Amino acid sequence: MTGTASRPTRGDATYVVPRVNGHDATHAMVLLSDASEVVAQTDRDEAIQAIRARLAADPAVGVGWLRTAWLRLGPEVLPLLVRLAPIAGITAVAAFLRFWQLTAVGFNSDEAVYAGTAASIAGDQSLRAMFPVFRAHPLLFQLLLAIAGHGHPPSEWAARAVPAAIGVATVVVAYLLGGRLYGRTAGRFGAAILAVMPYHVVVSRQVLLDGLMTLCATAALYCVVRYAHSKRLLWLLSAGGVMGLSVLAKETSVVLFGGLYAFFALTPAIRVRLRHLALAVVTVVLVVTVHPVVLSMAGRASTGQNYLLWQMFRRSNHGPDFYFTVVPAAVGLSVVTAALAGLVWLRRENGWRERLLLCWMAVPVAFFSFWPVKGYQYLLPIAPSMAILAGRTLTRLRGAPVLARRRWLPRAAVVVATLATLLSLALPSWAQVNPAPTGTFLAGTGGLPGGREAGDWVRAHVPAGAQLLASGPSIANVLEFYGGRRVFALSVSTNPNSRNPAYVPVPNPDHALRAGQFQYVVWDSYTAARAKFFADETRRLVDKYHGVAVFTITRTVRAGSGHDVVAPVIVIYQVRAT
Repeated sequence: MTGTASRPTRGDATYVVPRVNGHDATHAMVLLSDASEVVAQTDRDEAIQAIRARLAADPAVGVGWLRTAWLRLGPEVLPLLVRLAPIAGITAVAAFLRFWQLTAVGFNSDEAVYAGTAASIAGDQSLRAMFPVFRAHPLLFQLLLAIAGHGHPPSEWAARAVPAAIGVATVVVAYLLGGRLYGRTAGRFGAAILAVMPYHVVVSRQVLLDGLMTLCATAALYCVVRYAHSKRLLWLLSAGGVMGLSVLAKETSVVLFGGLYAFFALTPAIRVRLRHLALAVVTVVLVVTVHPVVLSMAGRASTGQNYLLWQMFRRSNHGPDFYFTVVPAAVGLSVVTAALAGLVWLRRENGWRERLLLCWMAVPVAFFSFWPVKGYQYLLPIAPSMAILAGRTLTRLRGAPVLARRRWLPRAAVVVATLATLLSLALPSWAQVNPAPTGTFLAGTGGLPGGREAGDWVRAHVPAGAQLLASGPSIANVLEFYGGRRVFALSVSTNPNSRNPAYVPVPNPDHALRAGQFQYVVWDSYTAARAKFFADETRRLVDKYHGVAVFTITRTVRAGSGHDVVAPVIVIYQVRAT
């Protein structure tokens, strides 16, 4: 600082104002003194107006104030900004991929069910008959959707914005978890991988329970790591509470307790005090008990039991190799390779950290591989752990002995490997958020093309009170949500043990059509691709009862020959009894 100090006098008070290059450096003192004089006479609002007037009369005051603030706070703020800039950029990329064209395609069946349940919670009586509040799962996620609607049924964008924001939050938690395990650089790499991972991007763009479950599970894993470091009871209780929230998001997260049990059983170095364990279990029970208590108070205690029995004894929907053929490509073959290669390459350094992540991933993979019902998104909770292990490998490339021959080679290898990994993920993710039209559909991979348009047509043209008969419950749920009309499904079994308790079967569709119970029949290519029998039965009923196509959705799809063809994906027929 150069220059001298001036000594201006204000009333009875004398102020020493330093000079910097001939200008007042502490203009903030002048502003504060002005404000104090005004406050003594008027209220705070007038003080603010006085400061604004002073700034308008002398702009140099504001410039000087900013300069002074930067000189005082810059040395402390600048390192913080530099440290936060990478994760801020990663978060921005994660948000872009999850919010880009969020409503380009309408809801799929599961999305329609959860959004419809949220609408029922918000008081939409027109949907409550089709989407009751108490259905197959706990209601934590559906409550968040209802809150997002501000007391009204959530819009399509608002409903999807909730899981998208949850997905972005999961990326941040993965950064914290990776940083706690392997340092900030590994945490950044792991968060960057998760931010562009197709598996996580696709699922977190949908109105599904698994995104919130994954966020809570990852936060619980972070708390377990903090407990392993500190042995403080608070962290184990926090882990128990957040795991309870994960169960309230989706009950299948109870499988993750098996991973934690395996970790503590196989890791004698991390000893859990009996009192700590008992209190953590009590915390989990207290949180999870909310769901059965609410069911009991609502008089729907049998609802959860019916759904549990159905899930346990329903037929398998995919083969035992489903996850080994579908999920690795969705997670990224480069990510899986990097994670496994790091475990082998750094095997001498493997300890309780790697054992924790491996147990966390191995138990759900083994369980759902043998469980008859397999959903594309069921293994989402393992994605953050896989990303962190891959980030660990990329971080340690700099220390590879084979790269030590040239000073620049280790850093270059890290940069090239990281960019190649991220690019191999980002390109498929971009393709997923800008999907090409197709006539087939895998549940959990995105919206149902044409479903929203068909539902809008139903709402506008099908008379109130009319009912529709569809090939399967997937298209039926979508048409009910968008169309506001009851839609039954041919493929719903008449055996109570073999059907979703929320669905009503049609024991004799011929009799129902002759009696005039249904005025419209719906065929869709998505059901036809996986249940040809019911698609053919739909065609038979259309032909028998003089069906006339009144609405058709077509898409340009890639045929088996490799050529693009225009094919129908949803056709609504108006039928009449003979």
